[in-house]
Amino acid sequence: MPLERRSRRPHAILLSAGQGRRLLPLTADTPKCLLPADGDRTVLELQLEALAACDVTSATVMVGFGRDQVEAQLSRRPVPGITARTRYNPFFAVSDNLVTCWLASADMRDDFILLNGDTLFEPAVLQRALASAGTVTVTIDRKPVYDDDDMKVVIGRDGRLQRVGKTIPPADAHGEAIGLSVFRGTGSFAFRRALDHAMRDPTALRRWYLDVICTLARTLPVTCASIEGLWWCEIDTPADFSAARAAFGQRALEDQRLVEAAARA
Repeated sequence: MPLERRSRRPHAILLSAGQGRRLLPLTADTPKCLLPADGDRTVLELQLEALAACDVTSATVMVGFGRDQVEAQLSRRPVPGITARTRYNPFFAVSDNLVTCWLASADMRDDFILLNGDTLFEPAVLQRALASAGTVTVTIDRKPVYDDDDMKVVIGRDGRLQRVGKTIPPADAHGEAIGLSVFRGTGSFAFRRALDHAMRDPTALRRWYLDVICTLARTLPVTCASIEGLWWCEIDTPADFSAARAAFGQRALEDQRLVEAAARA
């Protein structure tokens, strides 16, 4: 890929096709990405705002459950600084995110960011991932203890990804993939090719795209960008949703205190 193409802002792909059944009854009629995580601002809106804050100007939102609602939201409340379009996954009810990712392949022609539809983060998280020089970068966090639901990673002595998956024993884990990856140049091409190959497997409907990155790591260096100390969250359950709303509420209070302190100074 020519240098001038490599220097362009990456395109963002948001995997937001699922219903989020673990969030029922909150998602009985509303897709997960349209849950209001900060006042009336939805998960999707907050993601697009964070992307725009990092100078990402275009995004593809992969939709499925509640497709019309998502498209109406994007039309009614566009986020300044970023243009978002949608692609539809007609298999959203019977597949995991590998299929959604594969259907997004047409938008993986240049450098791109791949983002799970339930991951929220402060802009500094994406800035750190974009600062990585790797052709494939998986963003990770570290914590004292990992559980069975964490997408755990094993990192080699060279700092590169060796394995990623939920079945990795917690004692072997070096971090947790947060659901945000960056692909550049040859990494973009290699990932598209690996997705095509993975879709030939009869188990493809029940697999995650991180399985493909794990396979890719056997032949291509995959960098891990640690975002320790920065804020992010994943919304899988009602408890996660409540915690996310509380976190945004706390951040709003802290911002208000700073404004009031500045006014008194």
